Amino acid sequence: MQGGQAVVEGPVRLASVLSPSKPNFLPSLTKIVGTLGENSRPVEVIQACLEAGMSVARFDFSWLDDNYHQETLENLRIAVKNVKRLCAVLLDTMGPALQVCNKTGKKIELKAGSHVTITPNIDREPSAEVLPVNYNGLAKAVQKGATIFVGQYLFTGIEATSVWLEVLETRGPDIICLVKNSAILAGFLFTMHVSQVHIELPTLTDIDKQAISTWGSRNKVEFISLSYTRHAEDVRELRSFVKAHNLPETQILAKVETVEGLRHFDDILQEADGIILSRGNLGIDFPPEKVFLFQKYAMHKCNMVGKPAIITRVVDSMTANLRPTRAEATDVANAVLDGADGILLGPETLRGLYPVEAIRIVGRICAEAESVYNQSLHFKRITKYVGEPVSDAESVASSAVLAATEVKAAMIVVFTSSGRAARLIAKYRPSVPVFAITIPRLKTNSLRWTFTGSLQAKQLLGVRGVYPILASPNVATSGGSSEESGLKIALNHGKSVGLLKPNDQVVVFQKIGDSSVFKIVVLEY
Repeated sequence: MQGGQAVVEGPVRLASVLSPSKPNFLPSLTKIVGTLGENSRPVEVIQACLEAGMSVARFDFSWLDDNYHQETLENLRIAVKNVKRLCAVLLDTMGPALQVCNKTGKKIELKAGSHVTITPNIDREPSAEVLPVNYNGLAKAVQKGATIFVGQYLFTGIEATSVWLEVLETRGPDIICLVKNSAILAGFLFTMHVSQVHIELPTLTDIDKQAISTWGSRNKVEFISLSYTRHAEDVRELRSFVKAHNLPETQILAKVETVEGLRHFDDILQEADGIILSRGNLGIDFPPEKVFLFQKYAMHKCNMVGKPAIITRVVDSMTANLRPTRAEATDVANAVLDGADGILLGPETLRGLYPVEAIRIVGRICAEAESVYNQSLHFKRITKYVGEPVSDAESVASSAVLAATEVKAAMIVVFTSSGRAARLIAKYRPSVPVFAITIPRLKTNSLRWTFTGSLQAKQLLGVRGVYPILASPNVATSGGSSEESGLKIALNHGKSVGLLKPNDQVVVFQKIGDSSVFKIVVLEY
C-alpha cells in the first residue's frame, strides 16, 4: 500500500535520542488547529495558545450560538493584535450529527447491564432510563446488535465519560439498548453515533446554512469544515452556497468521518481544498484496527495532489492530564511521518484543563518527528506521481526545494498573491521553513477599491511548513521595488526569530513580472 512505509531518514541513532531537543525558532512545520471554547476563550489564554503554536482557530458550531462564538472571535482578534501573529478562522459545521440535549445539566449515571431507551421524543428529560435524540428515523435504520456510542467528549473513548450501547430491539420509534459499560454523562450536550448507519439527513443542514450565511459571511472566514462529508456532491453543494453568500474564496475542508465518506474519498478529495480525518468517529464507524490503514492511504493521496491533510484525536487524555500518554505521543509523531499537514485539537483545548500545554507539547512532538522525516523519499514519490509533462510552475517549485536541499539553505522565500506558488513548494515537503510573502492586490468593483491578500495569507496557515507574511499595501503599489521590499521583510523576520545567521543560504522563488515564468535565486545572507 502506498504511504505504508515509515518515512524516517536513516536509522535513528541513540545519541540523537539522548540529546536534548533542538530549540524551535518557529512553530513546528506541522500546523496546529486549536478549538476555542469554555477553557480557551479568554484573551490571555488565546494569546498563550498563539505563542505556543496555534495557527488556526476552530469554532465548533455543533454547540452554542453565533453570539457566543462572536465574543470568542473578538477575543481572538484582540489576542492576534497583542502578539502580532496571523491566525486563520475555521468554521466547523454541525452536519447531520445526532445529539442528546440535557437542558438541566444533571449528571446521568448509566450502569453496565441496565437498559436504556433511545427516543425521538425530545420533550422527554434525559435520564438513566431514556435518552431523547434529535432524529426520528433512527429506529428504522438500526438492527438488533448494532453499536451506539454516546459521549460528551466526542468519541475520546474515555469510558468514565462515554457509553457504549447495544441495540436489543425497537418498539415503534424507540430503541431499547443494553448498557455495555458504566459511565457518568455530564454536561448539557452529548453526541451520539451509530456504527455504519446512514442517517437520512442532509450533510449541509439548515443550521449550517444559517451559521455560514450570517456568522461566516460577516466574518469572512478563511476555512469551512464540512462535517460528515459523504459524497463529492456534498462539497459541490457547499461551494455553491458559500459563493452565493459572499465567500467565493473561502476554502472547504471535507471532514471524512464515516465509512460512507471513506468509500467516496477519492472523489471528495478531488472537489475539496483539503481533508480533515476525524479519526474519533472513524474509530466508531470502522474497526479500530483498520483506522491506521485508512490514515496512511488518505495521507498519501493528499500528499500526492498537494492538498492539506489534518488529523484529529491525538492527545485526548490531555483533557484532564498535563502530559499525553506514551501511545498518544507516538501517534502524533507517526501522523507527521505519514504526511499530516496539521493536527486538530478538539476537546483538548475546548474543554480541556491544559489547552496551552496541549498545543505546546504537540508542537514539540511534531518538530521532533520533522527532524527525522525522510524528505528525499517523499520528493521522489511526488515527482514519480506527477510524471511528465509538468507545468513550468511545478517544475520550478520542485527545483527550488531541490536547490534548498543541495545548498543546505536556512529558508525558502516565495512571493505570492494567491498562495498557489507557496502551496506548490510545500507539496514537495522542504525540510526548511517557507516564508510566503503575500503581496496584496488592488481589487475593484462597481462600488469601491479594496486590497486582497489577508485571506490568502491566512489560508497558508493550514499548509505544512509555510509561514505567511502579509506585505503592506504600500509594497503592492511601489512598482519594481515590491519584491525587494518583500525579501527584506522575510530576511529581517528570519533574523529576528534566530533562524537566519550570517553566511546562511536562502532560496528565493519568484515570478518574472506578469509572465507565467518563474525563477530561482540562491542568496547568501
